Amino acid sequence: MKLLENSVVQLIPMETCHIEGISKAAKDESIWTHMSVDLTQYSDVVTYVEAGIKKREEGREFPFVIFNKKEQQIIGCTWFLDVDLTHKRLEIGSTWIHPHYWRSAINTNCKHLLLSYCFEELKFNRVQIKTGHENLQSQKAIERIGAKKEGILRNHMIRRNGEIRHTVMYSVTIEDWLEIKKHIEENLLK
Repeated sequence: MKLLENSVVQLIPMETCHIEGISKAAKDESIWTHMSVDLTQYSDVVTYVEAGIKKREEGREFPFVIFNKKEQQIIGCTWFLDVDLTHKRLEIGSTWIHPHYWRSAINTNCKHLLLSYCFEELKFNRVQIKTGHENLQSQKAIERIGAKKEGILRNHMIRRNGEIRHTVMYSVTIEDWLEIKKHIEENLLK
């Protein structure tokens, strides 16, 4: 996996040298309300990074740190998950960003880089994005980039607190890509 970047962000393949920056960005507890992990503790960040590197080495998942070029610091992470080379598909997920950057151009720029790489370099046919049924902020962000809502997987996951989570599924297909790319590019600075 390679570095992906534009004028706003760099998506850097995760390495152990990023632990300090991830830990600093992950301190705000509001990040973890809807996530399957909680990285407010340094030891959990170490485990998270080590697990991410191991999964990358196994070819199963590919974690990136989100580096804000203007402020020269790590502000979150995003992953390629459920990579299936045979069927040319994957999932963009486990994305989290420090709350200071919520509703900013950061997420749009990240998705543009990730989707461009998937469709234009990897020549994939499908990218899926999913979120919890109660995470309305994430659903709005996914819909804002133009991903198509496919439905809800009922009783799909069990949260850290033991509650059941239904999962809202979205996708972008190769047939959608040119229209969605144009839409995203019109909104990169918003």
